[in-house]
Amino acid sequence: MLKRQFNKSNLPSRHVTEGPERAPHRSYLYAMGLSDAEIHQPLVGVATCWNEAAPCNIALNRQAQSVKMGVKAASGTPREFTTITVTDGIAMGHEGMRSSLASREAIADSVELTMRGHCYDAIVGLAGCDKSLPGMMMAMVRLNVPSVFIYGGSILPGRLNGKDVVVQDVFEAVGKHQAGEMSDAELEIIERIACPSAGACGGQYTANTMACVSEAIGLALMNSSGAPAPYESRDAYGEASGVAVMNLIERNIRARDIVTRKSLENAARIVACTGGSTNAGLHLPAIAHEAGIDFDLLDVCDIFRDTPYFVNLKPGGEYVAKDLFEAGGVPVVLRELRKAGLIHDDCMTASGKEIGEELDIITREIDGKVIHAVETPLSKTGGVVGLQGNLAPEGAIVKVAGMTAEDQVFTGPARVFECEEEAFASVQKREYEEGEVIVIRNEGPAGGPGMREMLSTTAALSGQGMGKKVALITDGRFSGATRGFCVGHVGPEAAHGGPIALLRNGDMITINAVSGEISVDLSDEELDRRRQDWKGPRKTNYMSGALYKYAQLVGGARKGAVTHPGAEAETHVYMDL
Repeated sequence: MLKRQFNKSNLPSRHVTEGPERAPHRSYLYAMGLSDAEIHQPLVGVATCWNEAAPCNIALNRQAQSVKMGVKAASGTPREFTTITVTDGIAMGHEGMRSSLASREAIADSVELTMRGHCYDAIVGLAGCDKSLPGMMMAMVRLNVPSVFIYGGSILPGRLNGKDVVVQDVFEAVGKHQAGEMSDAELEIIERIACPSAGACGGQYTANTMACVSEAIGLALMNSSGAPAPYESRDAYGEASGVAVMNLIERNIRARDIVTRKSLENAARIVACTGGSTNAGLHLPAIAHEAGIDFDLLDVCDIFRDTPYFVNLKPGGEYVAKDLFEAGGVPVVLRELRKAGLIHDDCMTASGKEIGEELDIITREIDGKVIHAVETPLSKTGGVVGLQGNLAPEGAIVKVAGMTAEDQVFTGPARVFECEEEAFASVQKREYEEGEVIVIRNEGPAGGPGMREMLSTTAALSGQGMGKKVALITDGRFSGATRGFCVGHVGPEAAHGGPIALLRNGDMITINAVSGEISVDLSDEELDRRRQDWKGPRKTNYMSGALYKYAQLVGGARKGAVTHPGAEAETHVYMDL
């Protein structure tokens, strides 16, 4: 590749590499073995979430090396750095889950601080686990630098008795074991074979959902999210991403040129048509917030409602991420959406081409098993539906992928729990009745704090064969692996005095995912009376430290549970300082 010359007079790195007064700064760069030529090239942050916490992240360090090769080949100087992750599968079902959503903000903040502190000109971000994907994309949009995102890839499925097995099956196996339907030996076998490689959880849970989003929103190169983590072909995408970010610098194409209202709508379409995680209803508004775009949970749900669901992926369907990749991946899915007029073609992407141009060169046809025709979908509406009513004035969200229309309407008496642990213990003891609506409150972003996922409870219900016989609502979240009639993100949350804080055992609750209603059979006058008697937010054990700070700053789920005013309030753009 020919060496290119870049004018650094308008790039942030000029503040550390150019002019006599920056001699001390350059001395640090020489100390790391950089040449004079490398110092005076654009400096590109190569950010990874590598750590030894989980298989999602374990391959990112190696993959970053291929990105750096691409940056170098295209006349840039890569500077690798890492940030944290909290891996939901390990944090699930205990106090560790409080750290998960807060980690998204920590990731975005630490990437921003590293980029600002060292005056890097662009970023290639690699992420593997749930919150690290939106966290990395939020940082890109916040900084508004030339940006390319690349997913670390999914895990390979395990095999047991001729069938694919994923971690969701292990969570549900716990419920079967508790119900006496699985022996100790059978549980030990499934836990040992469910996760056979590096990579993020293989179903269309949050990581793979947001990986699909990265392509649809335009921050990732087309088809780059598909190959499983162990595949050597990921190296080629890494190198191409490194080259791509240098092209974006040359053309001054920045993250907010890519992330627009239209591209956010494209991203919501891919979530809906793949039966993706409800967490996208939290992360897309948060990414929009960084760009100063008003795109909240209800906007996301409006798109979900009129998008057909035609990609047959777990947990609502049968297949895993590896199968989607082998069937043609996100490009084939996007092409199907375009056939129905559901994609904005004129959105810029990380390749420097509009998404329509990228889709024009896709010739692969649907396989009819993993990817169905958009004209003959698995269901006519998206796998995720928004709800609103007197129980959730600011909205709520429910995943209906794989559910019949009959299953999407539920009325029953409330059984109220003050936290997840209370509910899980009760479910373990079967202290609930068929037909009830289990209510788990005080688990919102501020009230938890941290908006924990309820997978342990929902998986236990499924394992007991009760997933369709009860409903569950919470101001917390659900995992992308959650099945059953489970409503999350109920807002306002209990800690903010929302109606969910006022519920009592026996109150009749109606959830109708067909009409988009969630209501409690109480008059406004009764709700007002209960509100006057409400004693205020539940006290938590988190009165200092990171989670205390998070609880003081975090806003409601409708706008993405964000912790700062966003682009609307900014007075400068990092790239132009």
